[in-house]
Amino acid sequence: MIAIIKYNAGNVQSVQYALQRIGVESVVTDDIDTIYNADKVIFPGVGHAQFAMQYLRDKNLDKLIISLQQPVLGICLGLQLLCKHSEEGDTDCLGIFDTPIKLFASPVLKVPQIGWNNIYNYKSTLFDGLADEAFVYTVHSYYAALSEETTAVTDYVLPYSAALQQNNFYAVQFHPEKSGAVGETILKNFIQLP
Repeated sequence: MIAIIKYNAGNVQSVQYALQRIGVESVVTDDIDTIYNADKVIFPGVGHAQFAMQYLRDKNLDKLIISLQQPVLGICLGLQLLCKHSEEGDTDCLGIFDTPIKLFASPVLKVPQIGWNNIYNYKSTLFDGLADEAFVYTVHSYYAALSEETTAVTDYVLPYSAALQQNNFYAVQFHPEKSGAVGETILKNFIQLP
């Protein structure tokens, strides 16, 4: 069973619909036992880091998430909350990835970054079967700096982490659920992880 973590952030239902399109059933839940016992866990989200972290703490989901042993996939805000600290609201996050989250700063390019962007330098089975520099859909104002945990790179203002991995925790800054065939491949690869 695939559990999609329900918390104070948007975009949860679109992930469930994307899984349905590839024939995978899931449940959207904030129930600790359901999430803990799921085969795989998806941690999506669109929203404000500070408010989202407060909701996770209030529901004890923060402690649950960092204890999970099965494959976990963070998406967009989910990636950012799995990192150590976010400049958004000066927020301490879950600390799975020892990577800072920073605000894009550009006098020329528009923030937030919205639209299609290519990813490259794949270092994860999440990207098996993808062409080099595949295009994915992004919407965000904050980014994860490059680090040893980076498993795919993209560029906007500067190179940054399009994806991260640490043990059973995988995360992508972009939206696979809105990235067409590329996103479907990534979701299928995640579902097939042992």
